Amino acid sequence: MPGSGAAPRALGRLDDVRLLRLSSLLAALAAPTVASAQIWMSRGADGSLHFTNVPAQRRGDARVFISSRDQPPPSQRPSQVITLPPAPSVSAETRALYLQTARDPTRYTRFAPHIREAAQLYQLPEALIRVVIKQESDFNPYSVSTSNAMGLMQLLPSTAARMNVTDPFEPRQSILGGVRFLRLLANTFNGDLVLTVAAYNAGAGAVIRYGAVPPYEETQHYVRQVLRYYYEFRARAPATAPAAAPSPAAATAP
Repeated sequence: MPGSGAAPRALGRLDDVRLLRLSSLLAALAAPTVASAQIWMSRGADGSLHFTNVPAQRRGDARVFISSRDQPPPSQRPSQVITLPPAPSVSAETRALYLQTARDPTRYTRFAPHIREAAQLYQLPEALIRVVIKQESDFNPYSVSTSNAMGLMQLLPSTAARMNVTDPFEPRQSILGGVRFLRLLANTFNGDLVLTVAAYNAGAGAVIRYGAVPPYEETQHYVRQVLRYYYEFRARAPATAPAAAPSPAAATAP
């Protein structure tokens, strides 16, 4: 959830994540002519993680984390982390809508116009927006977390207010507000996909403080999940070109 700032059990600092820039990641995963575009991951003795898509920067113990050619085996596919609206902080009406929507498979496609609008407005790839929604809420606009983050993009009340979202359960508002926040984070971290995603979960302050993905178990898991989902979403739509790597852009109110 955006800016939760939670600090679960530390696993160790994620080093050298700046090697994995949004521009190079998108180019590697999107180019159909590249025979073996890959991202490697290695773990240091202290538990730190290293991601890179640059062969020359690959460490000796690195293993393939994402490949443009091969789907990850089912055993490595990420599990969804979704919190059912907890009573009594959520109304009975919202809980009923959550359960009803969870049984409706059309939720995975019906928000496409809003996602496309947000992608064009804030110059971010549609695939990135989709994977964040998938990880945050599994496309259920009535999701509420135990931290009171709400809606498709799981905006905390303070973040929703800053992004001019007055109804976090309204899909278009949630998507535009959440993507506006992603755009601001992408500007802050110079288009670094890993740091942008980490900041969406842990807060920009934590990422700035560590200069990398914070050593929080929840955040490191979140980053790995989103990267895997990004690959899978890109693989499902190979004919769809991603947006250009984002240069700093104005994140105006929707």
